[in-house]
Amino acid sequence: MDKFFMYAASLQTTGIHLTRIGLVIVLLWIGCLKAFRYEAVGIIPFVANSPTMSFFLKYDAPEYKKHMNKEGEYKPENIAWHKENNTYLFSYGLGAVIVLIGLLIALYPVSPALSAVGSFLAFIMSLVTLSFLLTTPETWVPSLGDSESGFPYLSAAGRLVIKDVIMMGAAVVTMAQAAKKYVETKT
Repeated sequence: MDKFFMYAASLQTTGIHLTRIGLVIVLLWIGCLKAFRYEAVGIIPFVANSPTMSFFLKYDAPEYKKHMNKEGEYKPENIAWHKENNTYLFSYGLGAVIVLIGLLIALYPVSPALSAVGSFLAFIMSLVTLSFLLTTPETWVPSLGDSESGFPYLSAAGRLVIKDVIMMGAAVVTMAQAAKKYVETKT
């Protein structure tokens, strides 16, 4: 059993690198998906209800509820509404920022300082995302007659958001490693 623990202890650096790779993959993938209509529409409940982001949109919450498409559904009138609402434009910008954060984190081998900045930005992004639990009604199971609704019953949207706690921790771990490497190169 001691051999197992000794081996496991030797994997810390490997684990941090795998964490960084995971952050980069998730950020690049999710960031790129923001260029597609279904993903843009999917984030609108979060953005429209956010006090720090809703100003990017033309219409206030809960107006969006009448114009939501299911994933894979094509409704031209809803697409037109989302164009007018700036849904797609906002999503493109957000996607570009998320991709940039992923690329910064990926620079660890060549620029630990930029990678540390990217990880810090991923930490901030995760904090903002977690704030959606407080601002977005869709993150909780609605009261539709069942006693299992509201807090602590996370909806699919809420379960998606709560996972950012992991991203936040991963960002701190990769930021610390990158900052340490940067400081070591300066001494």
